Amino acid sequence: MRRFLRWTAAVAAALLMAGCGGGSSDGGGNGKGHEGGEDKGTSAAPPSAPATDLPASLTSQRLDWHGCKATGDSPAPSGDWRCATLKVPLDWSEPDGATIGLALIRARATGGNRIGSLLFNFGGPGGSGREMMPYYAATVPKLRERYDLVSWDPRGVGASEGVRCRGDRQIEAAEDVDATPDTPQEEKAFFQDATDFGKGCQKAAGKLLAHVSTTDTARDMDLMRQVLGDARMHYFGISYGTELGGVYAHLFPKRVGRLILDAVVDPTADTVGHAENQTRGFQRALDDYLRSTGQNPEQGTRKIAALLRRIDARPLPTSSGRKLTETLAVTGIVLPLYSESSWPRLTAALDSAQKADGSPLLALADGYNERDSSGRYGTTSHSQRVISCLDEKERPTPAETKKRLAQFERISPVFGDFLGWDTAGWCHDWPVPGQYTTPEVSAPGAAPILLVGNTGDPATPYEGARRMADELGKGVGVELTWRGEGHGSYGNGSDCVDSTVNAYLLNGTVPKDGKVCS
Repeated sequence: MRRFLRWTAAVAAALLMAGCGGGSSDGGGNGKGHEGGEDKGTSAAPPSAPATDLPASLTSQRLDWHGCKATGDSPAPSGDWRCATLKVPLDWSEPDGATIGLALIRARATGGNRIGSLLFNFGGPGGSGREMMPYYAATVPKLRERYDLVSWDPRGVGASEGVRCRGDRQIEAAEDVDATPDTPQEEKAFFQDATDFGKGCQKAAGKLLAHVSTTDTARDMDLMRQVLGDARMHYFGISYGTELGGVYAHLFPKRVGRLILDAVVDPTADTVGHAENQTRGFQRALDDYLRSTGQNPEQGTRKIAALLRRIDARPLPTSSGRKLTETLAVTGIVLPLYSESSWPRLTAALDSAQKADGSPLLALADGYNERDSSGRYGTTSHSQRVISCLDEKERPTPAETKKRLAQFERISPVFGDFLGWDTAGWCHDWPVPGQYTTPEVSAPGAAPILLVGNTGDPATPYEGARRMADELGKGVGVELTWRGEGHGSYGNGSDCVDSTVNAYLLNGTVPKDGKVCS
């Protein structure tokens, strides 16, 4: 079982390649400039809301910045990158109680007229900011001139008490579980696998399992802001990171500085709504891909759906000796849809599968599943599941899901069945209850927050940006649309998007709500 991650396209590109083989005080302004004007951002007003009453052992801690070590298969970052550990409460309702450590990474601003720290979350949930930040820094050279670039592994992720719910052999065995069960036996195995996974997470995480929510992480961010010495929060959230940014703005509206939310999650969608949104988004991206190859989208979709049915009945052989199942095939199709530059690889993989060779699609699926050539798997999906299942209160039953399957399949014959079943299986029999049906992101009184939506985004369809803007409130959410392809907009080839975002972050220039970059 594998929910499609809401990650930045840069992370997806890295996965695709893998498949192949204590700061100074904040100088930021309040972001209230307007198009054509400037906010030099040389002095910062203190937050109008008082700081949360936290013990000095938390707010006065001094971070020990040191050279970063290698993590997993990622080498230690070179140059000016430094790492540190921030102490945060395990349970935010007991700030004087037990603490856990969050792994941070930072590179100081390279130029003059420094604004402050710019925090990045790259999505998931479950993505490692500590690993991704040095890789992504090449996308934001202008921002690095005036901001310290900062990211971190959120609680339950990577080097921040990262959760691993099962071993490599168990993960590989679970790939044989049919994520779109057709028989009572397959359905039983599907839900038993979900139960077993939850038990594994509970054993691995212990008390932490009930304290890895998006709200917990938003509170971590505000403590991070204080310890870094910033009066206001400057933040770049991508994909799931936009939901995190919205929750932060709701909790701390008067501390919002300049917030960019790119590839925006729809905050009005519940568990089923998110699955329907992604079904539409990936089908929309598949249609665009098929048009690019000269195919009729409806006919091309039927052809791929027929291929998946054949694979479901008889998995394809591969050069590795492993079999390409329907679930792995769908996963292999999903990955290259995150980035238009990867579409040719999807064409080659589909052509090979039509000729009964599953090797290229399996390589794509392995990239998505973080499986290396030695059979070791990453744990991003483990962290994603423990976070999202603590967030999401809704638990659709198997019976409710079966009633909705026809609707999912009407939206997409390729992705609908997979994402429909996921609504019931993902958090089935989860050890801890979810916290909300939809996140609260209203932020009255916050400075303007810039939301960037991409009309071709498969994982976070562009309609989410408008809904986030409406939920943030009048005068807070400002929408920028890019008529492009792939997951996310900034750094993906639009000078219009990049210059608008840079003007906002560097000068406080807020574009007109509804601006479109073609």
